[in-house]
Amino acid sequence: MSKSEQVSAPIRMVRSGEHLEEDRIAHLIRYVARGVTRSLQLRLAEHDVQFGTWIFLRILWEHDGLSQRELADRAGLMQSTTHTALSKLESMGYITRPHPKGDRKKRVVQLTELGRAMQETLVPLAEEVNGISLSDIPDDQVEMLRSTLLQMAVNLDRDEEQAFEAGKRVPPTRLPGL
Repeated sequence: MSKSEQVSAPIRMVRSGEHLEEDRIAHLIRYVARGVTRSLQLRLAEHDVQFGTWIFLRILWEHDGLSQRELADRAGLMQSTTHTALSKLESMGYITRPHPKGDRKKRVVQLTELGRAMQETLVPLAEEVNGISLSDIPDDQVEMLRSTLLQMAVNLDRDEEQAFEAGKRVPPTRLPGL
């Protein structure tokens, strides 16, 4: 079976008898994030866009003209991962990566007209997934969830900053040389 023919089965933890209501918040957040990602991947695939390239399109729609390093930093991904995704976007005609005048090392990532136009097609898909994930949840609970998640993000950013100041670093996800 080719890679394109490989299809993963739906993940149905809630319906399969696992007791998510008893699980840690971090696990619930990860499960929901994975579900949102998979739901969006289903929709993006209809337009031959992978989730890994979607991440960079979203950033570029807001901040066109960033360097590859700036894109990697904003996406929170490694430069090698960024390079692979950008190569795919370039081959699809969504971006160009010219060198700025006088700098042969740096590349600036710029959307093409086609890349800009994809925003009108793809953003509604993400909005649809958000709507699905929040269906049957009252507005006041959605706002409380948003507020809570934002505070959690602030708390975790503070924790990482304190660790950084203490000389601790998040280890790379890949072993050197692999």
